Amino acid sequence: MLTAASQMRALRLAPVVLMTVLAAACATPEMRVRDSLVRVGLSPPVAGCMAERMVGRLTLDQLQRLGNLQKLPRADDFDALLQATRGLRDPEILGVVTSSGVICRVRN
Repeated sequence: MLTAASQMRALRLAPVVLMTVLAAACATPEMRVRDSLVRVGLSPPVAGCMAERMVGRLTLDQLQRLGNLQKLPRADDFDALLQATRGLRDPEILGVVTSSGVICRVRN
C-alpha cells in the first residue's frame, strides 16, 4: 500500500510521464511520413520539413494512406510524388502535399 507521501509524489510525476508518452506518440507519425518521403526519392531535409507540416494538417487515416506511397516505384522528383499523391483521390491530401512540398523545397 502506498503512503500519502508516495501517492503525492506519483501524482506530481503523472503529468511529466503523460507528456513524455504524448510527445513520443506525436513523433512517430512524423518519422514514418518522413521516412516514406525519403523512400520515394525526396531529400531528407525536404522530407523532414514536409512531414512536420503534413502531420499537423492531415488525419491519421490520411497519413496512413499517404504512407502507402512507399510501395510505389521510387520517384525522382517532386512532380512524380504529386502524380502518385493524385492517385489517392483525396483533395485534402493533395493540397497539403502540394503546399508543403512547395514551401519546403523553397526553404531547403
